[in-house]
Amino acid sequence: MSRSAWATRAKALLSAALLTLTAGCSGGSGGDGHSDTDTANASTTQKLNWKSCPPPSRSQGGGEAAGSPPGGDWECATLRAPLDYAHPQGETIGIAMIRAKATDQSHRIGSLVFNFGGPGGSGVTTLPAFADDYRTLRTRYDLVSFDPRGVGRSSGVTCMGDKELDAYYASDATPTTDQEATSMVERTEKYAAGCRKNSGKILPYVGTSNAARDIDLMRQVLGDDKLHYFGVSYGTELGGVYAHLFPKNVGRALFDGVVDPASDPVQSALAQAAGFQLALGNYMTACAQTSDNCPTEQQITSLLARLDKQPVPGGEGRDLTQSLATSGIAQSLYSKDFWDYLTEGVEDAENNDGKILLALGDAMNGRGQDGKYSSLQASLTAITCADFAQRYTAEQARQKEAQFRKASPVFGDFMAWSLLQCTGWPVKGEWLTPDVSAKGAAPILVVGNTGDPATPYEGAHKMAQELGPGVGVEMTYRGEGHGAYDSGNACVKSAVDAYLLEGTVPGPNKVCS
Repeated sequence: MSRSAWATRAKALLSAALLTLTAGCSGGSGGDGHSDTDTANASTTQKLNWKSCPPPSRSQGGGEAAGSPPGGDWECATLRAPLDYAHPQGETIGIAMIRAKATDQSHRIGSLVFNFGGPGGSGVTTLPAFADDYRTLRTRYDLVSFDPRGVGRSSGVTCMGDKELDAYYASDATPTTDQEATSMVERTEKYAAGCRKNSGKILPYVGTSNAARDIDLMRQVLGDDKLHYFGVSYGTELGGVYAHLFPKNVGRALFDGVVDPASDPVQSALAQAAGFQLALGNYMTACAQTSDNCPTEQQITSLLARLDKQPVPGGEGRDLTQSLATSGIAQSLYSKDFWDYLTEGVEDAENNDGKILLALGDAMNGRGQDGKYSSLQASLTAITCADFAQRYTAEQARQKEAQFRKASPVFGDFMAWSLLQCTGWPVKGEWLTPDVSAKGAAPILVVGNTGDPATPYEGAHKMAQELGPGVGVEMTYRGEGHGAYDSGNACVKSAVDAYLLEGTVPGPNKVCS
């Protein structure tokens, strides 16, 4: 939760799981000296071998094979990219891809490449799960997504076994004593050591700059002169870094659920704590208008304090701990679709039944119903720590607690201690904040959601500013949940479709409600 973890794939899988349950129960640079021509040294002439998609792997989250979108089948392929772009003729890494061809080939624009965020989310599994949302865009675009390097089938990062991860995510994430803080640091360092042991070969190369270079290689291999791009959450940061590295290659690009590129990890975590607190308040206000059993903030904080001392049964021999409950409550705020589950989950947990909040927490952590974990959170950590150079100590986290509690009485402590996620990490980070300045790029549509918990609304304005004059075009959606296009709002969809399909850029400061 410490970076903008947008669990779109989890939304589809979690809905089914919960229905079953409830029925039954910038100081740095974005680049490193490479230029727009670097990917020309890679294998730009390779031919992709498109074929039927296999069932999702464990690292992608498991489940069934990709279904058939309206009018055609999904195809999968593997792009070969340099593991190290400084040595483009050296070892390669496979980048898993998926596509569905445009339905109106006579008016086809090109490929529309999606990144759904995380970092750590599998685009190969997420895009088919939400294909209906992009039906209109598919008329003129081949819909394309991928597992970024270090994610899913693209050498997904592995750090611990499933049982170890169960214990890791259940453990105390808000230490109140020196002994608890020491224990947390030891667990974090053990996790990092596991990542190094199991995935150490790729850890130096999974950062966002290399992912951006992979996308430009992808663009060339797909035969597109320009990159047409749909980035959500962390995908907006990836898109911004791409625009910085390859401004002349930017086509029509949408940034939705926008990361603030000017924020360091402390500023980002503080903003996210406040964002989740805002979303929680919005949920409580809406809930009170339709129900008499809505939880209050005091009830939730009291429940979390109780769980810190005494977990409650969560089913199948597992307990709902404070950490898992906090993750579950946060997960429920990503979409209004989960609000009813939050109401029921808190009430059940107060009555010693933790099943619903545990299911929500599992979705946040990438745990399937079979007890197996995807690479979601391991990849998120690996990419974050490869990107950001900052490393924080337990003492620094403790000093920030009061500031975080002010931002959020519910999520503040949890977010303050999440600053330790890169403690003991074996790879140095590239930047203090990413450079997304993109002078000379085509206009990029940047959509901010006023009720977004994970990427607070202010980030959209910062991104538009950082992209530069004439590049960042800001648009506002006055709504709830993470992101805007998939919210169902007709105004947002109409404006975005007109931009991506016709090139019609919205007027300045357009607002949708």
